[in-house]
Order: sequence, then C-alpha cells, then structure tokens
Amino acid sequence: MLILTLSPALARADDAGPSADTTSTQGCVEKLAKGAERPVMKDSFDLRGRSGYAATLTVTLTHKKAETVLPQGLSLDRASETAKELARAEFVLPDQAGPAKARLRAESKEPRPGYATTVLELPVVPLPATPGRHVLRLPPFPVTVARANGEVSTLCTLPHTITVEDPIASVPDARPQGNPPPLPQREDWKELREGLVWGSAGLLVGSLVMYGAYRWSKRPKPEPPPPPPRPPWEIALEALEDVRHAGLLETKRYGEYFDRVSDAVRGYLGARYGFDGLESTSAEILRALAATNVDGVAHAEIVAFLGECDLVKFANMTPTEGDCVKVVDWGETIVRKTMPRREGARRRTAESAQPNADGGQPNADGGQPAGDREQPAAGSGQPNAQAKADGRDGAP
Repeated sequence: MLILTLSPALARADDAGPSADTTSTQGCVEKLAKGAERPVMKDSFDLRGRSGYAATLTVTLTHKKAETVLPQGLSLDRASETAKELARAEFVLPDQAGPAKARLRAESKEPRPGYATTVLELPVVPLPATPGRHVLRLPPFPVTVARANGEVSTLCTLPHTITVEDPIASVPDARPQGNPPPLPQREDWKELREGLVWGSAGLLVGSLVMYGAYRWSKRPKPEPPPPPPRPPWEIALEALEDVRHAGLLETKRYGEYFDRVSDAVRGYLGARYGFDGLESTSAEILRALAATNVDGVAHAEIVAFLGECDLVKFANMTPTEGDCVKVVDWGETIVRKTMPRREGARRRTAESAQPNADGGQPNADGGQPAGDREQPAAGSGQPNAQAKADGRDGAP
C-alpha cells in the first residue's frame, strides 16, 4: 500500500539550506543535496483526455542503487498545498482506495551498473469548470530522493498541457441520459452486529451448560450397597429347622437326615471360623478349630458330633429315628454355643419370651428351651471316647 504525502510543493527558493543547490521551476523548488549526483528524471503526461476521466503522469527516475525515491512514501492529501494548486489548475486527485490510485514501482533491469530505475505513475482527473473543449496546464510537483546518509534531494516535474474534451463531444445529437437505477445502500449496523455476536456467544455457552447438565443427569448412579450378609449361625439354625420339617423321618430316610444335619453344622463352622467346612474332612476341621478360641466344652461336643456323623456316613451305621432327633438337637446346641455371646444372649432372650413347642409357657427361670439344652449324657446316642480312639471319627 502506497503512503503518499505530498508536502507543500510550491516552496520559495530562500527556504533551501545554504549547502544545497536550489532551482525554481515555475513555482516548484528543486533542491539538490550537497555532493549528490542529480538523478535523471523523465516525465510524460497524456496530450488529450476527457473531462472526469483520469490522465496519468508518468515519472521515470534513474538514480544510484543506494538512493530511495519518495523515502516518506506516497501520501496524497487533498488538503495539502500541492493538492490545492492542482485544484486551482482544474485537476483533482482520485480516491486512492479505487483503481486509479498512485503506483510506485522499481524496474528489475539496471540501466547501467550501480544504478536503478524507479517509475511513479500518478493519475489526475481533469475537471474544467465549464463544458466544452479546454486546454489545461498541469503544474509541476516535487519528487524527493533520499541518499544513504539521509540527505534528501527534491526534483520537480515539468508542467504539461492537456486538451480536455467533454465525454459526449464525439456523440452526435447528444441527449441527457436518465438517472441510473437505484443501488442498495449498505449501512454498517454496529449494534446489530454486536448483538448477533453476543447472542451467538450466549447461545453457545447456554448449549454447553445444558449439555453439561444433561451429561451430569445421565451419569452412572452409584449402586446401593448390597445388604449385609446373613450371619452364619442364622443360616445354620434355619437349615437345621428345615431338616426337622423336611419329612425325612416319616419316609425313613435317616441317612439323608444325618447328611443334611452334618452339612449344616460343617458349613456353619467353616463360615464362622474362616475355612471351607463342606470340603474339609473331620480331621481338617478339628485342626482348623485348634487355632481358634473355641470353648473347650463346645470343642469336645464338635469332636463327638463329627465322630457320630462319620460313623453313619463312612462306617455304614444305620441310625434310628431317635438318633436323628438327637443329632439335630446336638447340631443346634453346637451352633448356639459357638455363636457370639451377645448374639446368643439376644436370641435366648427372644426365645424365652415365646411359648414352648407343646404350647406351654417358658421356664420360670428364663432358661433355654429344650433345643438349647445340652445333649444327652453318654450312652444316649453320642459317641464315646473309645469310638473316637478306634479311628471312626475321621474320613478316609
């Protein structure tokens, strides 16, 4: 983009410095810097033109490579003195934002070694005040050239004469033309533009907020914690109660009765003391219980219970109905004696407040029902120490 500032071109000769050579060219003052070589300048202008149409003044300068033409750039200011002088000569400067703007270019070909060529094309529009043919005179204006040390020389173009015709001078029987069709006028509606920008930004932010809220509402909900596992003694007592009411005694399936009672107690012991009771032999169960804090009485009853169950399972001993009734009470006694003391006290308190199975009231001393009492004495169905010593309590 060319920045053209035509400073006052018509300066007086006495404004030049004492060290410069000055020459006046019909009002334009040329000034050559001290010791500078005068560039070779050639300028030309159209001889004929039409009113209202641009005519181009072409200025060609041959100068040293170190010198710069128009060092301040090209700035066409219609309020400058040069522009006013042009207006008095019935010329105007065209709008520099349009196609008829001034151009400054450097030729690629060197005229001779150490020199360069710069071309300035300056369009001006002749506008005579009255219609008809006119001969107008383009006044000279300055062109500045700067040396490498910053000193500036000023050269003036020659005045040029141009014959200006009316645009319809060659049209026979010219008639006035109608007005052109109206054109839409564009207006920079700043408020609307800003409103659209802020509205779009608000819509975008609102959409992001709504999307974030939607994703937040669809986030995976934490699953409720599972119910706490049932205590193993509750499961064992429930299994023993199911054995009582399974109808196995009525169908004389005494072996299955013993197996179910044994599995209920073994599973309880494993869950209570941390081992796999159903997959362990009697000897393995007793070794696991030896490392726990099982009460001595309860431990002796567990040894006897496991020995009795192994006799039925591995020694092919056929139990009687009475043996089945005793073994289920025996298993329930083991469960109640090995459950936590607080839980056992709570359960005994709850059961003592209920009537006995035969419809009677609880014992007056608040004791346990028959199921909570200790197993019968020796000889009433429980194995003795001799049977244990004979090796009948362990699995093969």
